[in-house]
Amino acid sequence: MQTLYYIILVPMVYMAFAVFIFGTIIKIVSMLRKPKNPSTLQIFPDQGGHWWRALADTFFLPTVRRHNPVLWVFLMIFHVCFLLLVIGHFELIDDFRILQIFEHDIFLGKGFIGLILCICLLYFFFRRLVSPNKDLSVPEDFYLLMLLFLTVLFGAQMDWARSWYEYGELSVDDYREYLLSLVQFRPALPEAILWSGHSFMLMLHVFFANLFLMFFPFSKIMHSFFSLPMNKLRRG
Repeated sequence: MQTLYYIILVPMVYMAFAVFIFGTIIKIVSMLRKPKNPSTLQIFPDQGGHWWRALADTFFLPTVRRHNPVLWVFLMIFHVCFLLLVIGHFELIDDFRILQIFEHDIFLGKGFIGLILCICLLYFFFRRLVSPNKDLSVPEDFYLLMLLFLTVLFGAQMDWARSWYEYGELSVDDYREYLLSLVQFRPALPEAILWSGHSFMLMLHVFFANLFLMFFPFSKIMHSFFSLPMNKLRRG
């Protein structure tokens, strides 16, 4: 079992990031090398301040808010919580806090941010089972949502386990030692990661996160890299 843990927590992590980085670069380069379309994508009248308006379109989704307010609420909550989880993972790497405007524990949210994300992902999943979204969905959509859901679920479980099941062997220092060893390309697994009561949750969390990273560059979710320039083109 320890061998399986090592494979998932070390070489698979490096492979996932390599596929993610190079796959993303290849995708972006292939998009930039496509022949330019002589027609314009501009659909708004010239109103000035195009970059500011494009930023607003990208991050505040006004069109979605007008046509589907419920979806807009879930999307905004999802993106805010996802950003907080990214910040929480960066705070785990070293002894510093990005969000210093308020006192908080590491890990950020104690699993509740993950719980909110799970609810949002379940909403995104089930709305695709109802027409007209059902008719527009493809298997890839469900695969992405399930991968992300399982990644978030097992990540949140690592925090819930401390209070629910009294699995306290894995400390912040153990996570930090593991993540720092990966960042410094000197991988090492603390004993607590291999032998603690809920180390299998970490293994499953990292496993599904690896699958998500490897699939990301080849999925429709790549739109996140192009949403701002596309909105700029729409604004002229």
